[in-house]
Amino acid sequence: MKVAIPVEGQQLSAHFGYCEGFNIYVIENNKVASKEYLKSPEHQPGLLPRLLGQHGINVVIAGGMGSKAQELFRHNNIEVLTGAAGNADEIVEEFIKGNIVSSGEVCNNHDHHDDCGEDH
Repeated sequence: MKVAIPVEGQQLSAHFGYCEGFNIYVIENNKVASKEYLKSPEHQPGLLPRLLGQHGINVVIAGGMGSKAQELFRHNNIEVLTGAAGNADEIVEEFIKGNIVSSGEVCNNHDHHDDCGEDH
């Protein structure tokens, strides 16, 4: 299984669509088998779900994400878990333990329009 977490440094990025990049974790036998970093491409609507799908991602763990982005991820067979915050490595460990449950948080009206992936 591959899990992607949008990051700024080692912290989960509050602005999914404009994050610096993604920590990608390969999980095998309930442990992180490997971790890599994927730099985010220049912002383009609809790109991130396709890009992460091409990298074989099964799950994206985010803080918040727009409903359109969540729909695009579902169309790429990628599960979206929202409502997370904190250090990305700690988040993935909690995910492995089964402690990450999606809040269903959808970003809609923000001062930072589209930053949470509304049009991704």
